[in-house]
Amino acid sequence: MRRARAVWQRVPTPVMDIALVAVAAVDAWLNMWEHTGLGVVLAAVGCAALAFRRRSPFVVFLLTLPIALMQDVAVAVLAALFTLAERSRDRRLLAVCVALSAVASSTPWPLAEVDRTMTLVFFIYGLATAAAPVLFGQLLQAQRDLARRLTEIEEAREHERTLHAQAVLARERAQLAREMHDVVSHQVSLIAVRAGALQVATKDADAKEAARTIRSLSVTTLDELRTMVTLLRASGGAATELTPQPTLADLRTLVESSGTRAELSGELPPGVGSPAQRALYRTVQEALTNVRKHAPGAEARVELWQDGDDGGVTITNTPPTRPSLSLPGSQQGLVGLRERADILRGTLEAGPTAQGGYRVRLRIPLSAD
Repeated sequence: MRRARAVWQRVPTPVMDIALVAVAAVDAWLNMWEHTGLGVVLAAVGCAALAFRRRSPFVVFLLTLPIALMQDVAVAVLAALFTLAERSRDRRLLAVCVALSAVASSTPWPLAEVDRTMTLVFFIYGLATAAAPVLFGQLLQAQRDLARRLTEIEEAREHERTLHAQAVLARERAQLAREMHDVVSHQVSLIAVRAGALQVATKDADAKEAARTIRSLSVTTLDELRTMVTLLRASGGAATELTPQPTLADLRTLVESSGTRAELSGELPPGVGSPAQRALYRTVQEALTNVRKHAPGAEARVELWQDGDDGGVTITNTPPTRPSLSLPGSQQGLVGLRERADILRGTLEAGPTAQGGYRVRLRIPLSAD
């Protein structure tokens, strides 16, 4: 059956229309009771109208209805009913069309004395005959609806499987990010600290250079590792792009867009290393974030300063002017800043001020790389 259906689907629609019109015309010509001029014209119009049954099935049915007056079972009428039932969802309209077809086929032509008994028999026979193509048309419509519903269900299941796979991948990425952060980041930080200590303690030039190289590579690796952790925690959601690392030139924009009344003062020489610039930027970013979260309404002052070969930034805020909201926090912000300062052989101090505010002070070598 599927093979036959596939063969029919490959037949062009115009060919099928022409074939149906020809079959209906031959059927009308062979089975008409009388070939009167009016009858032939009506039959020709009805048969030709079948070519347009897909566009206007109800109009085509009405045009084929006169053929039912001139013969018992007309192919043209059955084809029109089938097309109408296949495309219409109005059950009342289909019932009316079946009744009209039965009335037309049971009405004697030309009009003569009516035998009520035979007319009733012909009417019932006409109802059964007209109901058959309607039932087949409705069955085909239901089959198409079911196929479309099954396709939608399969698409929904495929989408659900995709979402499940993405959720599993997100959990795996989150777990991997935690492992990388908790284990690898800690180990690389220790390597950098030990390398920095070795660079300071040793007097051998080659060993000092090797220690400096190890520390520099460890710092770079740690920064790249944290970027990878951020990407992994994105969990395949919105695209996460690797944006350029912030520098001191971005500090003013950061302060102005912090959502806190803050002012920036001081400056540092242009030769500050990139790791030092990132450390200064992240410190200001974290401090202003904490001000916004834990000291609503407070004013902040960001001061860049230089002391010999060292430099740094001090962020001081006034006491809050309104109660702070209970916001969740990772409690890892200052810890991460201290780790970054230690890697760069610097220090980070943070604590409350005598006036009820808070101060964060970062001191690092300006030539840190």
